[in-house]
Amino acid sequence: MQADLKTFAALGVYGVCSITALTVQNSRGVSLVSAVEPALVAAQIDAVVSDFGADATKIGMLVNAALVEVVAEAILRHRLPHVVLDPVLHATSGTSLLDKAALPALMDKLLPLAEVVTPNASEAAELTGQPVTTLAEQRRAAELLISRGARAVVVKGGHLDGPFAIDVFYDGRIFKELRAERVQGRHTHGTGCTFSSAIAARLAQGADLVTAVHNAKEYVSDAIAQAPGIGHGSGPLQHFPHGKARLY
Repeated sequence: MQADLKTFAALGVYGVCSITALTVQNSRGVSLVSAVEPALVAAQIDAVVSDFGADATKIGMLVNAALVEVVAEAILRHRLPHVVLDPVLHATSGTSLLDKAALPALMDKLLPLAEVVTPNASEAAELTGQPVTTLAEQRRAAELLISRGARAVVVKGGHLDGPFAIDVFYDGRIFKELRAERVQGRHTHGTGCTFSSAIAARLAQGADLVTAVHNAKEYVSDAIAQAPGIGHGSGPLQHFPHGKARLY
């Protein structure tokens, strides 16, 4: 959530949130996850949307099927626009962040509501049941997710090998490859959250989807390159890459 709100602030939009889980974590990994009661999550969404409205909607960690269902219901109830779904399945340390039993609900209830879904390679493999280790397999995974109801997909390649980090965009009509030189370093905590939040921010500002995805890719690359280098594990990004880091 911190990555989300920092990204929104850095890109000039005001973010409000509904907390779905409490975690115990640091740069070394996640050691404990406690899901919030579904009714409380729904009440949070109702409270912020009824007051502030929403110009775009980013979905991240959901933990279980009950939370998937209440979020899907809230999207329909409030007709929330520009839904960006980041299917958070595991922490970098390997800790599970979504019950396996919740995968069918995620695919059936949320995937068709999203304007774009942004899995990394391992998430795309788990969602499709197919390996995702090459550019060709990224493209195939995107096609499979479109066939399951997604309107557009970005299969991220930052965790794959090679001198370039290549993300594959597909909307059922056109493929686009988003390339960036790979930034060396271990401080990449929150890259997926940051990327999807940056897409949502640009959509809220009126950008078309392809432009929003391109802008988000550039923003994340800058944020990784200028990471403040704190923490003994995978530390955070610099969410204000064109200014001074704000450490609280």
